[in-house]
Amino acid sequence: MRHRLKDVAERAGVSVKTVSNVVNGHVHVRPDTRARVEEAISELNYRPNLSARHLRKGRTGVIALAVPELDIPYFAELARYVVSAAAEHGWTVLIDQTGGRREQERVVASGITGHLIDGLILSPLGLTAADLAGLDGTPTVLLGERIADGPADRVVIDNVAAAREITDHLIRLGRRRIAAVGAQRTDEGASARLRLAGYRDALRAAGLDDDQALVASAPAWHRADGAAAMRGLLTSGVRPDAVFCFNDTLALGVLRALHEAGLRVPEDVAVAGFDDIEDGRFAIPALSTVAPDKEQIARLAVQLLADRLSGNPTLPTQHLKAPYRLHLRESTGSSPHVDHEVIAMDGGVSQL
Repeated sequence: MRHRLKDVAERAGVSVKTVSNVVNGHVHVRPDTRARVEEAISELNYRPNLSARHLRKGRTGVIALAVPELDIPYFAELARYVVSAAAEHGWTVLIDQTGGRREQERVVASGITGHLIDGLILSPLGLTAADLAGLDGTPTVLLGERIADGPADRVVIDNVAAAREITDHLIRLGRRRIAAVGAQRTDEGASARLRLAGYRDALRAAGLDDDQALVASAPAWHRADGAAAMRGLLTSGVRPDAVFCFNDTLALGVLRALHEAGLRVPEDVAVAGFDDIEDGRFAIPALSTVAPDKEQIARLAVQLLADRLSGNPTLPTQHLKAPYRLHLRESTGSSPHVDHEVIAMDGGVSQL
């Protein structure tokens, strides 16, 4: 039997309004009264009817998370954290895959169909600020730096600084011919351009040549693309002593290609990635990487959406920067007898 607010009120000897105030966390309830209501809730195993609550507020209780590719492990891991954070607000998360296509991103940014969702967390590749300005106002939080000056709230990490720090780590190891794998020249390659800029910053600061022959493009950031890029570098006669991969799945492909070529990691070639996906921790050797705080990114995005859905019309647009760390493992020479070394490079949430 599903109990109602009225049943809890009768058990506690209070009004239905008082029970509602306790359930909704209102502070103006006397401590002894709150205790009686909470005891009645526990005894009756009362659970709020979230669907009815959302309908009363004109909401569906559903938000969407739209990402380019679900088979990129970073996005799958991020989705898990978004679902957990949304559950704390009583929300269900609809997950969509856009393929990075502008038209599909426009569809989800306009509320999908029939205003199915209350709000959206979107990682865009093709969408522009002009596209957002022309849509119907579905509350939206953007992930990443694709749209830097748009009208929507945004959560990012500092891709340039993170790429610079992991490249500088390779330089401090004594590596001098450091390849970059994952460059992209399309409009959708915002993260690639930023990570390439950080890589080049580190080389310049160390007085090293920015050798274009050491920069390998990848049309997508999958394992096969990383392997193909590394094979291309080796076939061309380029012999790097380190490789910075723009994500971990590229790095897994690079590890495979180096193994096929009879090169040892990290003795012959050190390898570092970006994203700290679970597969990288179990690779042989375990992968050094930049670790964006995915849980914090998810929590910030969900909270920004909750703030936007609160209905405050004066709320300013927020652009937040989440922290990241370097996780140094066997692929750049950390001892296999310890888990890994963690270096906090950007230690807290900040406003951009």
